[in-house]
Amino acid sequence: MARDKPEAAAEAEATPELSYREQLDFLNPIAQPLASRKLTRKLLKCIRKATKHKQLRRGVKEVQKFINKGERGITVLAGDTLPIDVYCHIPIMCEDRSLPYAYVPSKTDLGAAAGSKRPTCVIMIKPHEEYQEAYDECLEEVSALPLPL
Repeated sequence: MARDKPEAAAEAEATPELSYREQLDFLNPIAQPLASRKLTRKLLKCIRKATKHKQLRRGVKEVQKFINKGERGITVLAGDTLPIDVYCHIPIMCEDRSLPYAYVPSKTDLGAAAGSKRPTCVIMIKPHEEYQEAYDECLEEVSALPLPL
């Protein structure tokens, strides 16, 4: 039998969204440097703006490919992605190429900010003149985050 779509949609709406503090419970051990609540909001807002101008790289394969090609931007990783092996090499690649990166607590929020219904574990925001001010602000704050040892 086919699944009832209206029923599933109502069920999804009934589940409350987790707060920032509650999302921290689901973080994996490598999620450092973690963006603060305020920086997370700024990054997600910048991702929404980048989506409108198609200045976004989404997913491990795509981000990895463009990091290797030398593309510049802010890399945002989801802190609740399991298994860790899926994307644990991305921060190392970013450090080798002096690219700023940060973790946000939720892959669902990251995917939603990128205009997708699917959760996303890695996104790279490319600079663009339309949202340069927001990008520069995020870049400054992400660069100021302490790198893990």
